[in-house]
Amino acid sequence: MRLLLLKRGERVKLLKADEMKAIDRQASSEYGIPSIILMENAGLRTLEVIEEILGESKNKSIIILAGKGNNGGDGLVIARHLLNSGAAVQVFLTGKADEFTADSRLNHDILVRMGACILPLMSDEDLDRLMLSLMNADLIVDALYGIGFKGSLGQFESRVVKMVNWCRAPVVAVDIPSGVEADTGKVHGLAVQASHTVTFALPKIGLVLEPGKEYVGTLSVADISIPAVLLADSAIRTNLINEQMVKTLFKPRVADSHKGTYGHALLIGGSPGMTGAVMMASLAALRTGAGLVTAAVPASLAAVVDSSLMEVMTAPLAETGQSAIALDALPAIENLLGTVSVCAIGPGMSRYPEAGAVIRFVLERAGVPVVIDADGLNALQDDITILKDRQVPVVLTPHPGEMARLAGKSIEEIQSDRVEFARSFAREWGVSLVLKGDKTVVANPAGEVYINISGNPGMATAGSGDVLCGIIAGLVAQGLKPQEAAFAGVYLHGLAGDLAARIKGERGLIAGDLIACLPEVIKQYEILG
Repeated sequence: MRLLLLKRGERVKLLKADEMKAIDRQASSEYGIPSIILMENAGLRTLEVIEEILGESKNKSIIILAGKGNNGGDGLVIARHLLNSGAAVQVFLTGKADEFTADSRLNHDILVRMGACILPLMSDEDLDRLMLSLMNADLIVDALYGIGFKGSLGQFESRVVKMVNWCRAPVVAVDIPSGVEADTGKVHGLAVQASHTVTFALPKIGLVLEPGKEYVGTLSVADISIPAVLLADSAIRTNLINEQMVKTLFKPRVADSHKGTYGHALLIGGSPGMTGAVMMASLAALRTGAGLVTAAVPASLAAVVDSSLMEVMTAPLAETGQSAIALDALPAIENLLGTVSVCAIGPGMSRYPEAGAVIRFVLERAGVPVVIDADGLNALQDDITILKDRQVPVVLTPHPGEMARLAGKSIEEIQSDRVEFARSFAREWGVSLVLKGDKTVVANPAGEVYINISGNPGMATAGSGDVLCGIIAGLVAQGLKPQEAAFAGVYLHGLAGDLAARIKGERGLIAGDLIACLPEVIKQYEILG
């Protein structure tokens, strides 16, 4: 999916279907904008994209597939303007005119008076006619179902969609591809595979989440004259992480600064065979800009860190017989906590009986924000209530498996609606939650959610999560609020992955490549700032 924002701002909000419908109603009831005007504008904005694709529409064969709702009405507006431009337009209707919404019926009647070619699409015979038309089409407009669609397409509609997807002509979806759920991006069975989607006012959540985004093609967000104040409403709590949001967090460094100006990050973790996790997290924190970084690891592993990372300080901790962090290390950890700006715990820590007590101690004694990752999260699952027994901000960075164990739910339950699950969990436990995965979801204690679209499949590699943990810790060390560091860190992590993939390719990408690309990615924001 490629995203084209026709109106740029510092924050891009994402809408659920009910939120968009409420905005439409407010535009009409509070501002006096007739719904027929909104429909007209939706059609005109879609027409602009069609003209860009075709060059010009005159003499081009264009198929409009229109349902009986307002989405179909948008399609009828498009048909009228295409007719006026000299295009050869065929409109296929999946319902009868007396089933249409009032605005759609009005546009239907105008087309009838204009002598438009309007054909039914309700029988096998109609399907045969559609197939012949599709074979010669220069472009197809999908206006079958809009953002109110949920569930799966019926058997007949599925046959229509299968034919559309078989056709080689470009497909422009109106607002959302038919078959994609606007709130979740779910697709149950078939959906229209659009080459372009024109959505109105603001993007819908399902357009940027898997699997829905795979059906969108190039996404354009069109202004249909809804008052800007309605789109900026603070009650809309889901956001798309974008460059504008992140760049405002990067302030120029002052001339008389020193290493202490940019904070001290403490990374606690490591165990035999997994020292690399805490080392990557530590180096990522440095590469993100933290002034000082200390890696606190079991004493027998300190020499490994010392010899590998010259810029990272090492704090050896008392260890168990299995070379994991022992309870005897707690006094040393408490001393370290008194000297740092942020603590991240968990990378490479391993699962062992004392881990939960170490996590509880850190949460009880820390006077700075705490980032909990990897085995630190696994240690929480036995007693998640310890999240309530702390006075400092906490960031959790689970992947779906860790989240399932932490919440006592199945991965399927969590993945079924990642946005609302993350929002609910963050509110309940008062944490900033980074639910990792394709299109990572970040939620804060106030219920605000941020969805990330940077990154690529090459980042599905060992150590990538440790790098993210270090990035977030490094940003907090420099003074960002934990909830800001969470969404900014996720975005930068994805951009570093995208840059690394362009250099190395996705298949051979490793976590160290992400760290190596971080300075180049962040440099862009320093220049912009």
